[in-house]
Amino acid sequence: MSTENPTAANTDLEALIDSTIATRDTRNEDWETLAFQTKAGEKFRRAQVRYIGSGATGDHGQDPSILQAQNFTFSNMILPAGAAGPEHNHHDVEEVFFVLEGKVEFTVHDVEDGTKTASRVLGYRDLIRVPAGVPRSLRVLPEQDAVICVIIGSRKPQLPTYPETSEMYGITRG
Repeated sequence: MSTENPTAANTDLEALIDSTIATRDTRNEDWETLAFQTKAGEKFRRAQVRYIGSGATGDHGQDPSILQAQNFTFSNMILPAGAAGPEHNHHDVEEVFFVLEGKVEFTVHDVEDGTKTASRVLGYRDLIRVPAGVPRSLRVLPEQDAVICVIIGSRKPQLPTYPETSEMYGITRG
């Protein structure tokens, strides 16, 4: 069965709809995919919950529970109170963050001088879209844990880079 043309007369709509659903109960909180970042500090400990594609955290294409990405990736990040996402850059894609729980300070960094920044605190149902090539970071406020949706505008984005001003600069996955 091809899902490329769902309006075809011979499409099995039951199979089609079942192949497009990823429920919360079938997701896994992956605390390991970004665990290498704790080399720069425990504040970088967070989990990814993948729904569509692998995002930019590596290749998780062998996980049968993840819906295959066609044009974008979609995941949730679970961040303990006070957790941080390090300054990083996606040179190839825009990234969208949508806050579901908690309050998160999002920061964009100057491309030429990463010490120049602008920050905003976002909460429930707030969204920020960061263009490709603009370094970004985030910090969860200490009052409560946060859950954010992360959407990346590519089926298979490149791994992010860490500028010299990032606490992750020089730290590798291995």
